[in-house]
Amino acid sequence: MSEMWVLAFGAAVAGLVQGISGFAFAMVAMAIWVWGVDPKLAAVMAVFGGVTGQIISVIRVRRGWHLHLLWPFVLGSGIGIPLGNIALASLDPNRFKLVLGSMLVVCCGAMLATSKLPKITHGGRVADAFVGLLGGVMAPLSGFSGLAPALWATLRGYTKDEHRAVLQNFNLVVLSATFVSLVMAGRTGMQHLSQMAVVAGSLIIPSIYGSKIYTGMSPIAFRNGVLWLLVFAGVTMLAAAIRAMF
Repeated sequence: MSEMWVLAFGAAVAGLVQGISGFAFAMVAMAIWVWGVDPKLAAVMAVFGGVTGQIISVIRVRRGWHLHLLWPFVLGSGIGIPLGNIALASLDPNRFKLVLGSMLVVCCGAMLATSKLPKITHGGRVADAFVGLLGGVMAPLSGFSGLAPALWATLRGYTKDEHRAVLQNFNLVVLSATFVSLVMAGRTGMQHLSQMAVVAGSLIIPSIYGSKIYTGMSPIAFRNGVLWLLVFAGVTMLAAAIRAMF
């Protein structure tokens, strides 16, 4: 299967999931792209696709900005994004699979277990800002800006609308800033226009449909199903990386 077809398929599936949950574009797309797309290109496309999908989500699913919850996350991401850009320059394909696979298994497994964990009430804005910093670091590496905030918002016990608003708006701000930084650093631009067109064209309709699902039903069952699939994808990537390295 050619790189463009893998890009299109990954963007379509990820767009649907992002439309429902308000995040996870990169998580889903990278689990598919890692098998047929160069890791550095995949990281850039994950950011671009995430921005495009978030714009659609903001238009389709309006939940306000909840600035009193949002600002520490965004503040922390301002420190994390430059750190992620530095790490991106030395990316190794097999180590990338190893790290990404480990993250999917550990983080998605943790997210599946959050419904049984007590709410975290301590740490205040400092803890929120640190989680935002982690999201900022992950944004240039893979577009995973929403992973840490998604888990943290669940652990904080945010309501459905608070959870959606924080993730949706955090990802929109952080991924937009990350994409601009990638353009300024020369890591993307005119040379990737054809890939951007494929990603954007493939995710639009699934994103719109996903937002309709969100507004009409609870996303919990679908979210858990996606997380289990990502855990499986993470195990598969770990196996592939270990085999290639040893």
